[in-house]
Amino acid sequence: MSESYKNAGVNLEAGEETVRRIKEYAKETFNENVLRGIGHFGAFYKLDLSRYKEPVLVSSVDGVGTKLKIAFAANRHDTVGQDLVNHCVNDIAVGGAQPLYFLDYLAFGKLVPDVAAEIIKGFSIACRENGIALIGGETAEMPGMYAENEYDISGTIVGIVEKSKIIDGSKTEAGDILVGLESNGLHTNGYSLARKVLLKKYSVDDFVPELNSTLGDELLKVHKSYLPFISALKEKIEVKAFSHITGGGIIGNTKRVVPESLKIKIDWNAWELPPVFKLIKEEGNIADEEMRDVFNLGIGLIAIVNKNDVRTTLDVAKGMGFKARVIGEIS
Repeated sequence: MSESYKNAGVNLEAGEETVRRIKEYAKETFNENVLRGIGHFGAFYKLDLSRYKEPVLVSSVDGVGTKLKIAFAANRHDTVGQDLVNHCVNDIAVGGAQPLYFLDYLAFGKLVPDVAAEIIKGFSIACRENGIALIGGETAEMPGMYAENEYDISGTIVGIVEKSKIIDGSKTEAGDILVGLESNGLHTNGYSLARKVLLKKYSVDDFVPELNSTLGDELLKVHKSYLPFISALKEKIEVKAFSHITGGGIIGNTKRVVPESLKIKIDWNAWELPPVFKLIKEEGNIADEEMRDVFNLGIGLIAIVNKNDVRTTLDVAKGMGFKARVIGEIS
């Protein structure tokens, strides 16, 4: 029998069908700045620089880690794409940037167009919600690299900010206040530990009374985008810094935007630990310090502001539908 690419595990027809579906979802995110559709060797995006004196492009690349293992187990693929976009959006928005466009990378052990379409659908939903264009990407089928029913995803985002309006924490000073905005769960970090602890006792389909949901529904909650809040707040006050709470926890991420000469003081009793984190802590007998190093513990974003701007910050958060509270200060 003669060999073929298909015999080697790569289905070109499945690839063509996936690209066709990608084009449909991507087109829903296009705006007047997108000059070409999906399928060219590169993506073309026209920059409108009329509002900028010194425009600075800001970019970031990320993945969603082992949260994908929960998606595989639950056979649910419509949320992880939203996770990825929102995570990337937050990472550049905290620096003051307005996101412009997003590119994805998908790698499959065996390319199943229906699964790929669900992931891409998630990308398009989050791109539309954040006002950005999904303008390109890469889909690869790599038998032998990944298991047949598994895949990996990553994303790259590009945004723009006026140089003088970059938010980098350099103006943070002693006496500034930390206002924390709630997360809706693990977001996209800490899943290796969470899976090790929780999957010993539960399956993703099990209803967990402490969570009032199945374990899968809890762990697949979509990572929040804080772009609406960030955009609104920076128009109202001079924000000293924003911290996106991802891997490394509250302290680990916030110290990235606080000068080394200053200290971060967190009041760990300022909010109640959400049920999913209580469950992980109890089932795994995990120490408080370890929990704080790994998880967001219910705080997905921190705004560092002057003490006189705290009320405005809380009001903006409430107006945008986010629960917020004072959780600490800079000293």
